[in-house]
Amino acid sequence: MGNHIQVTTTTENEKDALEIARSIVQRRLAACVQVVGPVTSTYRWQGEVETAREWQCQIKTRHDVYEAVEAAIVELHPYDVPEIIATEIVSASEAYGRWIDEQVDAVNGDS
Repeated sequence: MGNHIQVTTTTENEKDALEIARSIVQRRLAACVQVVGPVTSTYRWQGEVETAREWQCQIKTRHDVYEAVEAAIVELHPYDVPEIIATEIVSASEAYGRWIDEQVDAVNGDS
């Protein structure tokens, strides 16, 4: 595989997560975005330990469009510093990998 990644981000509500998911798929930057939640996040922000309920986006895409995915998340995201983490998909079925490739369009990115 090697070329496929899952990008993760979290938002403060389901509406924002669904907007990010729909926009990224519409732009053909990902084959699929799963929205999961709510999840509980504990983190340090501006010197304080915070706990919040969030919604997680799991974005299935290709490594070669990571920068465009990151830019789209930053554009759409309400947080000052959104979580944007890419993890390599080490193994996936051949059919699923091919499907990701067919759905992601690195040239257009705006279909």
